[in-house]
Amino acid sequence: MPSRPEDTAQTTLPHLLALQGSRKLIAVAGPPGSGKSSVSAALCSALQQVGHSAAVVPMDGFHLDNGILMQRGLLERKGSPPTFDAAGFVHLVRRIAAGEDVVYPVFDRDRDIAVAGAVHLPAETEFVIFEGNYLLLSDSPWCDLRPLWTLAIAIDTPREVLAHRLLQRWLDQGLPEVQATARRDQNDLPNADLVLSHSVPSDLTIPN
Repeated sequence: MPSRPEDTAQTTLPHLLALQGSRKLIAVAGPPGSGKSSVSAALCSALQQVGHSAAVVPMDGFHLDNGILMQRGLLERKGSPPTFDAAGFVHLVRRIAAGEDVVYPVFDRDRDIAVAGAVHLPAETEFVIFEGNYLLLSDSPWCDLRPLWTLAIAIDTPREVLAHRLLQRWLDQGLPEVQATARRDQNDLPNADLVLSHSVPSDLTIPN
């Protein structure tokens, strides 16, 4: 049985507290359904509980708008690498690595859109935790991210667990099982397989 995110955070916390520098960039990478969001939130909370400033910056704010995806014939592959503004995300990470005060977009899953300028990250934030599928992808321009991470964490989840979680995710959104299965098999699992086969090594791997 996977560990609770809070337990995972407690076992991972010493690795973060050992890092040097005024601003630390932590990547939490893994395939869809691996639990990146819950682990990142738990890490952020654990850091704050011991007196450190921390924030989570999700990669999903850089989803391209559905209108652009329709023009490019990519709407059915939403969530795959070409459906993100990868260059924009890399630029944001570089600004954060430089210690800047930034405002960044987030993804509203209920409305299925990215919301620009939704969250403020102060310059004094010590730990910035990024979470996303492609933070360790070896393909350009995603590969430009790897040198920016102070610590890169990969979440290791068995593929059969991913398949179960991804199906349940669509069922929870109200899709019929046939449609939910199709979305998982035609989009989510191919994205997961890409992450599993085309990611560069992390500094730390944690099961979830």
